[in-house]
Amino acid sequence: MAREAVYQQSNPQPPGDLPPGDLPPGSDSGDGFSGGDSAGERDVQLRPRRLDEMVGQRDVIERLKIAIDAARGRDEPLGHILFDGPPGLGKTTFATVIPAEMGTTVQMANGAGLSAPKDLLPYLTNVSEKSVLFIDEIHRVPKSVEEYLYTAMEDFRIDIVLGEGVNARTLNFELQPFTLIGATTRAGMLSAPLRDRFQIREHLGWYSKDQLRELVQRNARKLTIKIDEAAAGEIAKRSRSTPRLANNRLHWVRDYAQIKAKGDVTLGVARDSLDMIGIDSLGLDKQDRNYLDTLIRVFAGGPSGLEAIAHTMNVSSDTLEDEVEPFLLRSELIVRTRRGRMATAKAFEHLKLPLQP
Repeated sequence: MAREAVYQQSNPQPPGDLPPGDLPPGSDSGDGFSGGDSAGERDVQLRPRRLDEMVGQRDVIERLKIAIDAARGRDEPLGHILFDGPPGLGKTTFATVIPAEMGTTVQMANGAGLSAPKDLLPYLTNVSEKSVLFIDEIHRVPKSVEEYLYTAMEDFRIDIVLGEGVNARTLNFELQPFTLIGATTRAGMLSAPLRDRFQIREHLGWYSKDQLRELVQRNARKLTIKIDEAAAGEIAKRSRSTPRLANNRLHWVRDYAQIKAKGDVTLGVARDSLDMIGIDSLGLDKQDRNYLDTLIRVFAGGPSGLEAIAHTMNVSSDTLEDEVEPFLLRSELIVRTRRGRMATAKAFEHLKLPLQP
């Protein structure tokens, strides 16, 4: 059966009873708070256990606290929640923290693995009262599965068809009241009927450098890394406002410091380690700089079409559009016009190239 169940927490503990450092085994790592030698170890080491432990997204956290406290006060399941936003900002982390706050269990699935209604049935039939079902990349759920979710979300029931043809009959199966948490990086791909069935919808935004610095310092303590504030700030500055990347950078800096600096992470060690893997002061990697260099050197700063840039670099245009350009656009290093891509004055300055007349 084509489905992915990351974990189902058993024997849940009520809020306040979860021991420090304890976490359900096998937690998914598709968020901005993971890192380590393997996915499971990363989560155990770095994933927050409670909302109060999370860094950033304070407005989202405050609204969720109100909803959670109200649901617990009424002894009802939490309303269905949809998280949307770019990758690496903590959508999956929220999906693991919320059940812990509610003192309930959680099942985790991926939208790409739910190719037919039968793939969704095991999750729905196994939900317990007030438990959480988390579907990551929910925009990838096919239309047939999406329609199957409608009655489950609204009426907590599903219709199971037994048999075929004239002998077929429908079994109405009542579900325990549960909470569906969906996460998506492309909210626009969700149909309006599905979006409207989420009582709570939250957009996760980019992190500030101060928030990332605090995140790096917290996670460094969890990893028993000796790091000074300036080094943490340097890692944060080169992490593209994304917690997942900050954790990835931190793990590389730890490895570098272990071999080159006896484990101590200073500002110089952080800079040298990140320079070694091609991450510059703005967080650009080698391919980002190659894109800018091609646009400026070959096409005189533009305007130039994406296909022309891709062929010159010998890289797929899809790779450039999906992986390279979003951060360059957000960083105001390029602009997209009707005539094509153009480098900004900031791009010339960053690459230390003379501005084209």
